[in-house]
Amino acid sequence: MRNILVIGGSRYFGKTLVARLRDAGDRVTVLNRGSAAPPPGVGHLRADRDDEPALLAALSARTFDAVVDQVCYTPLQAAVARRVFAGRTGRYVMTSTIEVYNPATLPGPARPPRPVPVAEEHLDPTVLPAVAALPWHDTGEVERVLGPARTYSEGKRQAEAVFLREPVFPYASVRVAHVLGGGPADFTGRLAHYVERIGSGTPVDVHEAPYASSFVHHLEIAELLHWAADGEFTGPVNAASHGTLDVRALCEQAGRVLGRRPRYRVVAAGAEASPYSFDRPYAMDNGRAAALGFGFGRTADWLPDAVAEAARTA
Repeated sequence: MRNILVIGGSRYFGKTLVARLRDAGDRVTVLNRGSAAPPPGVGHLRADRDDEPALLAALSARTFDAVVDQVCYTPLQAAVARRVFAGRTGRYVMTSTIEVYNPATLPGPARPPRPVPVAEEHLDPTVLPAVAALPWHDTGEVERVLGPARTYSEGKRQAEAVFLREPVFPYASVRVAHVLGGGPADFTGRLAHYVERIGSGTPVDVHEAPYASSFVHHLEIAELLHWAADGEFTGPVNAASHGTLDVRALCEQAGRVLGRRPRYRVVAAGAEASPYSFDRPYAMDNGRAAALGFGFGRTADWLPDAVAEAARTA
């Protein structure tokens, strides 16, 4: 029996991860601010992860075989975790994001030509220039400076860098593709956006020549995080199902499930489009995780069921 701590884990695929770990026979504890109770059979620690003394007090003398950090968004949060869990865990897994590769949010000098789909080694956050003097203790102020999208991606890149520099425990980051499926559990509402528009005949806003991106099913990413918690590899790993899709291909597949032909409206260059219409390339190569032994499914195989689930709960 392994002793696993999940920081966050109170919604979407985090809840599925917690249940998977418990059902596999691990002793699981969830740490959050108390906003959501864990499922039966799972321990619960209440603390604000940004409050280092309170976090230390909540942990007391506990140690863990692995920590899975679902909600690390800033370098300050990473620095606190690095200090607090040094000597307390045999392994630390941070849930990161495909958005770390988004060229629209990378500093200009950090945008060298890269292959697409992009592999892990093509983004080393430890060598990227940090945005000077950002008040990461006040993310609202950071969003005012950078905007929400860049705040999210820059925060994740800098958080990864904190763990990777002078590591104090074996560390891995899981760079998660765009997650789909789960019906009402999908709090992003992005797949529901397409189901509603296609079902009602409302045009979907798209770029003139949208790029393909990477996706992963919500059950598949919970399975991968479980696998990562049990693993021994370190460093970043991309998590994406086989097969990329651009927004039109996604809509065409959804339309076949819904029995409706999608309609489109092309937006002007630089204008906002629907959630998965991208005007820049940053699909991910999943070869490292596959080589390490994780068996990905194919986006085309699970997407119809995800669309039908979203339609049933719309």
